[in-house]
Amino acid sequence: MKPGGRKPIGQRVKEFVIDYRRQWEIQSMIIPGIIFMIIFCYIPIYGLTIAFKNYTVIDTLSSAPWVGLENFRIIMSDKYFWDAVVNTLGISFLKLGIGFVIPIILAIMIYELNSGRFKKFVQTVSYLPHFLSWIVLGGMLITWFSTTGLFNQLLLSLGVISQPQNILLDAGKYWWIAVLSDIWKEAGWGTILYLAIMSKIDPTYYEAAKIDGASRLRQIWNITIPNMKSIISLNLILTVSGLLGSNLDQTLVLMNSQNRDKAEVINSYVYRMGMSQGDFSYATAVGLGVSIVSVILLVTANKITSKLNDNQSVL
Repeated sequence: MKPGGRKPIGQRVKEFVIDYRRQWEIQSMIIPGIIFMIIFCYIPIYGLTIAFKNYTVIDTLSSAPWVGLENFRIIMSDKYFWDAVVNTLGISFLKLGIGFVIPIILAIMIYELNSGRFKKFVQTVSYLPHFLSWIVLGGMLITWFSTTGLFNQLLLSLGVISQPQNILLDAGKYWWIAVLSDIWKEAGWGTILYLAIMSKIDPTYYEAAKIDGASRLRQIWNITIPNMKSIISLNLILTVSGLLGSNLDQTLVLMNSQNRDKAEVINSYVYRMGMSQGDFSYATAVGLGVSIVSVILLVTANKITSKLNDNQSVL
């Protein structure tokens, strides 16, 4: 055995072959999954080379001329790309600050309900928007926010406004519309993991806290939340790594010519440049750059959370 307790590579390979032969029926079940990943995840990686080429629809991946880092230099000087970056970060940070906390609070509130039937009802109602596509929810929002829609009629009846206005045409309000509508759709679904963790907390902790005279809020702060620390850290890492990604479906449904300046995000910009304008090399370069930054954010977030969790890496 090598220093540090690691076995030689030859011995490990031999042990793997022995284990595989002993469990070949079970082990063989993963082969279709491996083939699927190779075909649809690894082979397409070769297509990233067009980020360094001047690719057109009449070219093949191998025949397109190389241009090196020219596409990336164009990105650095593209005003519209940086506008999309600002919008993406603005919406993502709002979702991180608000949308990350709300599922935790909602999960704790559901967990604290005493009535089993009412708890199931609240869970069902909160989960429901997740199963509706953005086509459906976007259509609902467009109708509600129209000048004759529910939102304007409610504000008019309360005397908040004197003239109806289409909220979705106001670019200055789009970020909040995108954030709040996304929270409405996903907050309930985001409680599932937290509720699963809370269901495994030993009830004797709460009983001991009650004997010591701890209030319900004190029990939540000292028992419930610390036991959720690992899953909160994991969700935080995944959320931070996706800061440069935004909901493309939501953007395509809610974006219009009036709010485009604040609604255009990186994903929709890549989609527009690649699919609408046919500049596949430029769109691929943008996507590749975003992926690299996302990996860096993922590793950084994992390092930070591991420090906060006594050097125990979540991933």
